[in-house]
Amino acid sequence: MKPKHQRLVLALVALVALISATLIAASALREEASYFYTPSSLQAANIETGKAIRLGGMVKPGSISRSDDGTTVLFTVQDADASIDVRYRGITPDLFVEGSGVTADGRLAANGDFVADNLLAKHDENYIPRELADMDMHAAQKTGESLSEDGTAK
Repeated sequence: MKPKHQRLVLALVALVALISATLIAASALREEASYFYTPSSLQAANIETGKAIRLGGMVKPGSISRSDDGTTVLFTVQDADASIDVRYRGITPDLFVEGSGVTADGRLAANGDFVADNLLAKHDENYIPRELADMDMHAAQKTGESLSEDGTAK
């Protein structure tokens, strides 16, 4: 075989390998991706039970309750229009308090509640997710600040 044909075959093999690797990576990401929802967008979407999703919103004041086993926490996540009950088993982050922002990775249960596998609390009192920027934040009230329409503190 001529060197020109060898280079062509090598280039075609490399192209097929690159396309195969891209398809395998895309397939793996599709199976592991979790989409972000707020409570109102979650209620509007038709999500199947057991599908991995990410829920974000504010912890409703007065909604946190801990069960007798000491590791199960029940609370409500809300946004401007809706709320959803969440059950989490594990140690909560230090910044997880009522009125704070939270992101929970987990799945919808058959009864419509959200079962969280992982919780992430907001990192400081000025952080507000873009989707919730128009809400009156409990942390902003404690510091005497309020949010403007563009999401910045006044």
